[in-house]
Amino acid sequence: MTINDPIADMLTRVRNANSAGKATVSMPSSNKLVEIARIMTEEGYVQGYEIIENSPRDILEITMKYGEKKAKTIRGIKRISKPGLRIYAGKDELPRVLGGLGTAIVSTSKGVMADRDARKAGVGGEVIAYIW
Repeated sequence: MTINDPIADMLTRVRNANSAGKATVSMPSSNKLVEIARIMTEEGYVQGYEIIENSPRDILEITMKYGEKKAKTIRGIKRISKPGLRIYAGKDELPRVLGGLGTAIVSTSKGVMADRDARKAGVGGEVIAYIW
C-alpha cells in the first residue's frame, strides 16, 4: 500500500499513540521521518526513536514520553504544509507556536530543523508541522 503523504501519516500515528497512551509507535522509515523524529526527541516531545532494519523497508519506532500519572507531553500536532498546498516562510516570517511554547518543524536548505534553530541559522523554508 502506498502512502500519499508519509509525514501526515507519521504525525497521525504519533497523535493516536499519544491519545491512547501507547509506549511505542512504529511506521515505515524514511530520511525525512527520521529527521522529524530527531527534532521531536531534541525538543522533548518523545523519549527517543530507533531504526529497525527490515528486509523490504526499514521501520522507524518512536518511544513515547509521558509525565507523572500518564500526563501527555504532546498536547497537539498539526500538519501545516501539505502536498496540495505547500507553505513556505522566510527567515523573518518563521512562525511562533503558542508564543514560543510550541515548536514549528521547518525543512530548510540546511536540513530539517526546529523554528528556533532556523532563526539562529538565519534561514527560512517549508513549514512542515506544529507541535505543542
